[in-house]
Amino acid sequence: MYKILDEKGIIYNEYQYASEAEYEKMVVSNADIIFGAEGLYFDIKRKIGKSKEGAAIPDGYYLDLKFHDEPVLYFVEIELSDHSVYGHIGEQVLRFAISSEMSKHKIKTILIYEINQDPVKNKKINDFLRASSKYNNVNELLDRLIFDKDVAVIIVINETSEQLTRVLSKIKISADIIEAQSFIANDKILHRFTPFQDDVLEAALPSTDLDELDTIVVPAQEEGFKEAFIGEKCWYSIRISASMINKIKYIAAYQVAPVSAITYAAEVARIEKYKDTGKYILYFKSQAKQIQKVSLSGQAKAKAPQSPRYTSYAKLLAANTLDDLWG
Repeated sequence: MYKILDEKGIIYNEYQYASEAEYEKMVVSNADIIFGAEGLYFDIKRKIGKSKEGAAIPDGYYLDLKFHDEPVLYFVEIELSDHSVYGHIGEQVLRFAISSEMSKHKIKTILIYEINQDPVKNKKINDFLRASSKYNNVNELLDRLIFDKDVAVIIVINETSEQLTRVLSKIKISADIIEAQSFIANDKILHRFTPFQDDVLEAALPSTDLDELDTIVVPAQEEGFKEAFIGEKCWYSIRISASMINKIKYIAAYQVAPVSAITYAAEVARIEKYKDTGKYILYFKSQAKQIQKVSLSGQAKAKAPQSPRYTSYAKLLAANTLDDLWG
């Protein structure tokens, strides 16, 4: 269990929420920070689906607008970790998957009404539409997200677990987990959370459009690189944000020291969930090919990747050092 120590030596202990409603109130009041100000959080609780066929009541919706070409709509489920992973959280996510297929028109109606009633949401949507050449109006945008694409899920929980990721790995719907906790000392409360898709936001230089991201770069030890990346034409046990699943076209390997460089890349054939880990395996279309080395330079501002990072394939092929990608 975490504790927080401030500069005055005061220790903050984890705050125990009395109810899920109290926890949800904290999440909603900080939605722009936790989910991201680039999108819209809808604090709506309306039943979707049919009562005898997997009806569900999402805690809310998040419309992620950081990608102009491919925004993503998420169901949001806000939970305390003392709820049963199998009997409550897993069942609820499964209900989302079922009801989202049955209630597409209802979901669109709910969101359209909320956008029309809220001037702030209305303005943000219209600003997005003006910046994107792909969608002419909000109806066209929502039709694309609800009728043509699979809806994903964000689970906000005070403490995640292997059990939760194992359950989610068995369900087809893509899910991202945000861990958010609160800590208290002398009636002062601090919040600790994992920002939604911070791995995506940290992937690009200010000059890089997020829509250009199509390549995942993975750190690879020598043994794993030779056996899997080269020998088996795949790479596995990778954590990938739901919004990136359909965007990844290429994978590149950063070979750790002493090589300390991105050396090989491959085109991705398909992405599947990996066993019961909540992570993914990427299968290559063909043998990985050697590319011009993208090295960790001596004066590097960009650090060697410790976990998967994103870039564009065009930028990767033109780069000389990691600074060119993430400096």
